[in-house]
Amino acid sequence: MDLRIREKRYVLIGGTAGIGAATAAALAQDGASMVLVGRDLTRAQAAARAASEAGATKAFGIGHDASAPGGARAAIDAAVELLGGIDGLAVTMGTEGMVPVESTDDVWTSAFRDVLLATTRSVEASLPHLTQSRGTIVTTAAYSIRSPEIARLPYASLKAGVAVFTKGIAKTYGKHGIRANCVCPGAVETAPLAALRIQLAEQRGYPVETALERVMVEEWDFDAALGRPGKPEEVGELIAFLLSPRAGYLTGSLINIDGGTNF
Repeated sequence: MDLRIREKRYVLIGGTAGIGAATAAALAQDGASMVLVGRDLTRAQAAARAASEAGATKAFGIGHDASAPGGARAAIDAAVELLGGIDGLAVTMGTEGMVPVESTDDVWTSAFRDVLLATTRSVEASLPHLTQSRGTIVTTAAYSIRSPEIARLPYASLKAGVAVFTKGIAKTYGKHGIRANCVCPGAVETAPLAALRIQLAEQRGYPVETALERVMVEEWDFDAALGRPGKPEEVGELIAFLLSPRAGYLTGSLINIDGGTNF
């Protein structure tokens, strides 16, 4: 399916690895232009080169920390200057908070900045530009906001805030033609899980291609209909669709992509 995005310009906060990089690849295949934002400038530039090779009309990598004071606005301002405006924003960062509720105030505060504030500030900085272009927003929460576990309660609580925030943006800015949706991934085999797959294969003597799935189901009681973790590209393709004109009447939605996880 042609996403009709060849003339579109996107900012991907957290677009340098994992789901963000997979989203960049999906957008690049249909010729979009993009700015990939990450804390590590070298990695951001490498991700931009990969997007260019995948077919992006223009791709830039810039180094900004959206969770730091002023970082999100600096990233959006730089992206607007590089692209001459923006038509869409995706925020795929926010992985801290996988800690117990008894964690210290400093740990909670760091998770708040990484998971929630980086998203809200990025969206806030982009809204004046997206109002002009009648643009799109995609944020990322997590399937666990529907079934929180005490071991990772800070993460789920803050991701729930992302979902509520996104719904509010959709309701408020729909009159300006802005669409905003929130994606809730389940377990996705980004770099940490991919490394764990190899480690488990070596430890248990399982074949690499099934080691992670066996441990998740047999030892961790992983309850998903498909019985496997997702792939970054499966989530990236969904985000790219939501950013595109193809999803023209879809806004304010909370979309699980979790392989049928029970909740």
